[in-house]
Amino acid sequence: MLKIAIVGPESTGKSELSIALATHFSGNFVPEFARKYVEQLDRNYLYEDVVFIAQKQIEEQDYYLNNNNNNNNNILNPLSVVFFDTELIITKVWLEFCYKSVPEFINERISNSYFDLYLLCYPDLPWVFDPVREHGGDERLFFFDWYKREIEKLGIPYVVIDGIGTIRTENAIAAVNKIIKL
Repeated sequence: MLKIAIVGPESTGKSELSIALATHFSGNFVPEFARKYVEQLDRNYLYEDVVFIAQKQIEEQDYYLNNNNNNNNNILNPLSVVFFDTELIITKVWLEFCYKSVPEFINERISNSYFDLYLLCYPDLPWVFDPVREHGGDERLFFFDWYKREIEKLGIPYVVIDGIGTIRTENAIAAVNKIIKL
């Protein structure tokens, strides 16, 4: 199973891209857990909430892969492909940025090279406000650079995805096609 993580700063089209890629490649996607969780809180999130989000991300990834690895009808050359809308690098950076502390289980999971490819969304889309988003403007480039450094430490292939509208999706499809043909 080919595992691809779509990461990037807020409002860079990760969710839409995940769905578009899963549709194009007849694959599946795992939605972002953090958004769903934070939207349901009736207070500001805390350190413990972000750690819980990390634990649930890991559980969702493991559950999905363990239960779909042999049952997936979405076969492609002959790989099945799953797209993850965000992943632990974003959670790690958020913990470091907000709380200056990251539990070791997060670092261990990230260092185990769970993903085959990262698609790193460049912040060239207009920032769109919603109540869960916190950092627009120039801050998005700051976080983009931080995510890029974290991915580069892993030595796992990544491709920066940019472009507006269908160009962004076409760029992501081309990046995935390259890794499928390896």
